[in-house]
Amino acid sequence: MELKFDRIASVLFLAVGVLFIIGSRHLASSSYGSVVGPDIFPLVLGNALVLLSIRLFFETFQNKNKQENKEKLEYKPFIIIFIATLLYILTLESIGYVITTFLFLFVCFQTMERSKWINSLIISAAFSGLVYFLFVEVLKGTLPGWPIWFS
Repeated sequence: MELKFDRIASVLFLAVGVLFIIGSRHLASSSYGSVVGPDIFPLVLGNALVLLSIRLFFETFQNKNKQENKEKLEYKPFIIIFIATLLYILTLESIGYVITTFLFLFVCFQTMERSKWINSLIISAAFSGLVYFLFVEVLKGTLPGWPIWFS
């Protein structure tokens, strides 16, 4: 990547990390006497994003003297994954977690590496089912279940 782009991206990621930290302060600190509350995950993510963006910012100055090879940007995979993400967000409630996540992962894996569709199929199905089982059955959380027309 271009060093100027990396500098700008690091500043933007720093801002997003700070917003995560500020936003996590507005969430309840714990639920039902638990030490770990809903504010911990965004706080940790925000801190990690801030630290990594600071590191990226300083790395752009260290690599200033090195020659860089220009790489062609691939817009098609980005657009496919972006559209798949939007569709995932829009259909998660109506279709359910397992089916939507399976389709989203399958599309993303196929976008990244088209020739291994059986591996993509197996990994997508296993991940979707395993995460749903662990979160809903073991941790007693809630995720959008199966669609009404599927039952």
